[in-house]
Amino acid sequence: MIEAAKEKKFQIILCKSQSRFTRDMELVEKYIHGLFPIWGIRFIAVADNADTEVKGNKKARQINGLVNEWYLEDLSENVRMVFDLKRKEGKYIGGFPIYGYCKDPADKNHIIPDPEAAEVVRQIYQWSLEGHGRQNIAHLLNQRGVPNPTRYKAERGWSCNHPIKNDFGLWNKVTVGRILTNEMYTGVMIQGRRRKVSYKSKAVIDTPESEWYRVEGTHEAIIDRETFQAVQRGLKLRSRTDGAGEAHLLSGLVKCVDCGSTMSKCSNGKRAYLRCKLYAGSGKEKLCTRHSVRLDQLIDLISDRIRYYVQTYYQLDPVDLRPQKDTRRETLEQEQKSLTVQLEKRSQALKALYLDKVAGILSESQFVELNQSFLQEKSRLERRLQSIKEELAERERSQQQTELMERAQELLKLKTVPRELVVGLVEKIEICEKNPETGQQEVKVSWRF
Repeated sequence: MIEAAKEKKFQIILCKSQSRFTRDMELVEKYIHGLFPIWGIRFIAVADNADTEVKGNKKARQINGLVNEWYLEDLSENVRMVFDLKRKEGKYIGGFPIYGYCKDPADKNHIIPDPEAAEVVRQIYQWSLEGHGRQNIAHLLNQRGVPNPTRYKAERGWSCNHPIKNDFGLWNKVTVGRILTNEMYTGVMIQGRRRKVSYKSKAVIDTPESEWYRVEGTHEAIIDRETFQAVQRGLKLRSRTDGAGEAHLLSGLVKCVDCGSTMSKCSNGKRAYLRCKLYAGSGKEKLCTRHSVRLDQLIDLISDRIRYYVQTYYQLDPVDLRPQKDTRRETLEQEQKSLTVQLEKRSQALKALYLDKVAGILSESQFVELNQSFLQEKSRLERRLQSIKEELAERERSQQQTELMERAQELLKLKTVPRELVVGLVEKIEICEKNPETGQQEVKVSWRF
C-alpha cells in the first residue's frame, strides 16, 4: 500500500482508527504528517475523527499517536512481566524446544525427551568423553546420515524460526559445540539468554549470565550432571586431534614446567613426541627449550599410576563369581507354568459351572457350594503363583548383581584407560627438561584428589 501511495495510484487511505495504521508516533510523523501530503494522499481515521484535510486536526492526530504508543508500551511491559513470571517458575515459553526434546502434549510449558534425538545427544556426549573433537563428531554424524537439528525438525513438519538452507542437513562443529555446552540437557531450565532491545525494535542482544532464569529439575535430564561436567573439563583443555580426528589420551593436559605452555605433538616418522609449544626449532629464536618426551612412554606412565590408584582405593567386596547352575530357579519356573495351566482350567470350570446352573442341571445350593470351592482353590493357586513370581524376581536381582560385580571387576583392571577417567583424575602433567648428564627427566603430575 505504501509503495502504491508513493506512486500516486490512489488519493485516500481510510482506516477504522489511526491505531490500525500505526501505533508508532515516529511513523505517524513520517507518513501522516510528512510523506502523505507530499504524495497527495488524504488520511482518514473514522473512529478518531482524524482527517488530514481538516485544518486544526493535526494536534488531535498527534495526541492519538502518543496515546496509542503509550498503550503499546504498556502492553509490551505486561506481556514481558507474564513471560518473566513463567520463566521464574521454570515453565518453557519458547516456540520449539532445543534438539533432543519436544513439548509435552499434556502441557505446552513442559518439555519431555524426544527419544530419537535424545539418543543422538547422548552419543555426541559419549564421543566427546572419548576425546573426539567437535569437528570430528560432526563428521561422524554426517557419515551415519543423521540429519542436523534444523533438518530434523523440518522432516517432522515442525516449522522453524530459521530458514532451511540447502545444506543437505549436515552437521557442523558450531552446532555440536552448542549441544555440548547446553546445561538444559541436565534437567535445568535456562531461559532469558537473549532479549529484544525494545518493543519498537526487532534487534536482539545477549543478556549477562547473572540475569538468566535458571530453575533446577523442571524436566527429565538426557545427560547426567557428572557427564556434563566431565565434558566441560575436556572442552576447556582445547585438545588437538591427531590425523585420524581423535585426541591422544593426554591431550591438553601436558604442560611445560618452565613456561607453562601446553606441549604440542610432533613425530619423527616412527614415534610421536610432545615438546614445548614455544620451542621454535633450529634457525629461529627459541623462547623455551625442547622439553621433549616420548608420548607412548608418558601415556604408559600415567596409565599405570591411574591403575594403581583405582585398584588400591576401589576394592569391591569379595563374592563368589563362579557360574553355578540354578536348579531352584528351574524348579520354580516349571511350577509357575503348571500353576498357570491349572488357573486357566479353574477359570474354564467356573464358566461351565455357571452354564450348568443356568441350564437347570445344578440347583442353587449345589452351585453355591461348588462355586465357593472353586474360588477358594483359585485363590490358593493365585497366592502361590504370586509367591513364585516374587522369589524369581529376587533371584533375578541377585543374578544381575553378580553380573554387575563381574563387569566391575573387569573394568577395574583398566586394560585400556579411558580418556574421561584421565580428565577426571589429572589436573595437569608438567614436563621438566632432560638432565644432559644423567639423561633422566622429571615428570610432575597434579591430581584432582
